[in-house]
Amino acid sequence: MKIIDLKDNKEYLRESIKLCSLEWGEPKTDSEMEEYINNKEKRILEGDKVISILGLVDEDTMIGFISLFKYEDDIESSLTPWYATMYVKQEFRGKGYSKVLNEEILKEAKRLGYKKVYLKSELVNYYEKFEAKHIEDLDNGEKLYYIEL
Repeated sequence: MKIIDLKDNKEYLRESIKLCSLEWGEPKTDSEMEEYINNKEKRILEGDKVISILGLVDEDTMIGFISLFKYEDDIESSLTPWYATMYVKQEFRGKGYSKVLNEEILKEAKRLGYKKVYLKSELVNYYEKFEAKHIEDLDNGEKLYYIEL
C-alpha cells in the first residue's frame, strides 16, 4: 500500500474526479460526466484551487484520496489551506484508511509550510478524532474547524 500524488497519475486522478462528482455533485449523463472530468482534470493540472491531491493505492486499486485546496468557495478567503475531499471507497471503509489519508495530507500541509488547515463538514464528532477544533457553526448547517499542524 502506498500514497501517491494523483496529479502524477492521470488514471487515478480521473477516477477521483468521477468519485467526487458521484458523491457530492449533481447527477450527470455519461457524456456530461466525461466533459466534467476532462474540464476538472485540466483545471487541477493547471493549478486551479487544488494544492495537493493524494491517493492511497494498493497494487492497482485506489482505496481513497484526500485533497488540500487553496480556498473554499463560500468561506472567507483569508482562511487557507483547506483540508478537503477525504474519500474512501465503500468497500474499504471501517478499516482505518481515513486515518492514513488524514495523516498524509497533514504531513503534506506541514511540509508546504502551513501552520494549520481548515475544513467544514456536516459530520458530527468525526473530525474531532483527528484533533479538529470547532470554530463556528455555518449558516448552511456545516461546522467550520481547524487542525493545528
